[in-house]
This record gives sequence, C-alpha cells and structure tokens, in this order.
Amino acid sequence: MFLFSMNASSRKDRGEFKKDEEVPFIVYIDFKDLFGAEQLATLFVMREGFRDVKVLKRRQIKVDAALEKDPQVQEAINKGYCVQAFSAH
Repeated sequence: MFLFSMNASSRKDRGEFKKDEEVPFIVYIDFKDLFGAEQLATLFVMREGFRDVKVLKRRQIKVDAALEKDPQVQEAINKGYCVQAFSAH
C-alpha cells in the first residue's frame, strides 16, 4: 500500500473550500506499483473536483495488524483507495 501527501486547488467553491484554494490531501492506494499508484491517486483527487495536483511525499507502507484497525487503511483495503482532505496544512 502507498500513502501520498498531495496538494490540489479547488475548481469551485465546495463546502469549506473556496475556488482556487490549495487543499492538502492524504491518499491511500492499495496497489503494487508506485507509478500506477501515484497516477491513480492523482486521478482520484481530480475526480473529487480538484486540479493542479502536486505530490509532495510518497511512501510505501506495510499493513500490519495495528494499521488494519485504521479506518482509512480499512477503506483502502476494501475499495482500493481512500482520499482524505484536510482544512489546513
């Protein structure tokens, strides 16, 4: 599984995010290949209505019993991915 720290700009006002505001994301991708996982992470963020996606950090993690209890990791295992936006850096 890969974890990506990303920033992206909002295409329009949505909820707490204003148009063109840079929003931080953590994206979990359950995929074997780093290149493919990064492309998927970018697409999933864009699909949520964001643009100008920049990958800040990438990390491969080994899912153990402790991590399996994390709700985002569980969602990534079940769906293949989990996108989490934050209101501030």
